Amino acid sequence: MPEEFSCQISPPFLSEGSDRDLSLDSTLQELPMYNFSVEINCTGMEVANFLEKHPLLPGVILVEQGKFVGMISRRRLLEFLIRPYGQELFVQQPLGLLYGYARTPILLLADTTLILSAMQLSLKRSPELLAEPIVVQTVCGNYKLLDVQELNFISWQIRGIKNFVRYERSQAQMIQNDKMANLGRLVDGVVHEILDPVGFIWGNITYVSNYSQDLLKLIAAYDRELPSASQTINQIKEEIEFDFLEEDLLQALASIRTGAERLKKLVTSLQNFCHLDELYPKPIDLHACIDNLILLINSRIQGEIEIVKFYGQLPPVYCFIGQLNQVLINILSEAVDTLLNEAVRQQLHLEDIKTIQKPKIEITTEVISQKPSKPNAPDSRWILIRIADNGPGMSQELQQQILESFSLETKNGKETSLAVSYRIITVKHGGKFNLSSQPGMGTKFEIMLPLV
Repeated sequence: MPEEFSCQISPPFLSEGSDRDLSLDSTLQELPMYNFSVEINCTGMEVANFLEKHPLLPGVILVEQGKFVGMISRRRLLEFLIRPYGQELFVQQPLGLLYGYARTPILLLADTTLILSAMQLSLKRSPELLAEPIVVQTVCGNYKLLDVQELNFISWQIRGIKNFVRYERSQAQMIQNDKMANLGRLVDGVVHEILDPVGFIWGNITYVSNYSQDLLKLIAAYDRELPSASQTINQIKEEIEFDFLEEDLLQALASIRTGAERLKKLVTSLQNFCHLDELYPKPIDLHACIDNLILLINSRIQGEIEIVKFYGQLPPVYCFIGQLNQVLINILSEAVDTLLNEAVRQQLHLEDIKTIQKPKIEITTEVISQKPSKPNAPDSRWILIRIADNGPGMSQELQQQILESFSLETKNGKETSLAVSYRIITVKHGGKFNLSSQPGMGTKFEIMLPLV
């Protein structure tokens, strides 16, 4: 090739597919690409001869005084050369003239583009351009060629990884669901075992209270009728401290009644929390559901966190109550953990903190309306559940990590409770799950369920 054309050629490089550590986040930088650029004053014959020596090259990058001009593929170049009188017209002509006739749309991508995204963009091209190579611009400003066949092969490998990740996730979710179902059955059985003796206590405490009052009346009647009791009776009264017993007995019975009532509510709440969902959603009292969950987490709060409820007028909410319970307890547990950790931190740095505010969780429910995306369509109505705390808030990096965990395209890893909650609301209930937080301003979760 004459030196006056200054065709700069870099040998193509290929790497074995087994040596690549492919993932869903792999970019075009990880693919083998061809670095073959020529000045537009080179002739078509010279380029054709070089393409014949290197059959793997998908085309050439055209430059003018080192600046990118365009790209002409092997297929497009050969099409022009085999035309009638094609060799006489183009063989000895510079590539600039040939490119003027063969100019076709070019797909130009940055090397930081995801492989799966590049595959989607490539398939959006018109049918006659699907086999054309892709021009990739590197961070350094260089231009390389990517064979679309290589892109197809690698993207199918990544799709296999993607499907495997989804399969593993679905298997893990099935195992988790089975564990939760078995745990629910076990707890439900224990709850029934507890409810029986609690029922005995609750059912008989009224009779015991009435019997005790009747016996005290009887003893008082004996004292009135027989004012001079025998020495034996007086001695027994002193031994059992009858005056104190008479006063404390009713108080003890009232305490037993209160404890039995509290235990009954707690066990009922636990039974509702472990409720096994049916095939179709059922209407529930959302406020009663939230109250049951608050009763369950009271043992962790121990009066350190104030829970404020702003309940609106809600109709029955159609949902899978077991899954909704899981979502609400996940969010409440997240808020409680954050507030308790912040309370401990404030106690350790008490001298550096001027004002200490009491940890608080606000729970708000209401019916809201949203404008439809389509014109002339009626407003959509939603049940809104807002759970906000006055904790330290989240950084932007942490919020981004949480939002990325919501995506189904996330790499295989441990499922977070918030990611599970997001999928339960959006996939199973057709709702919306929003998170907003600012450092020093607290965190707010919003659940929106469609109003049926």
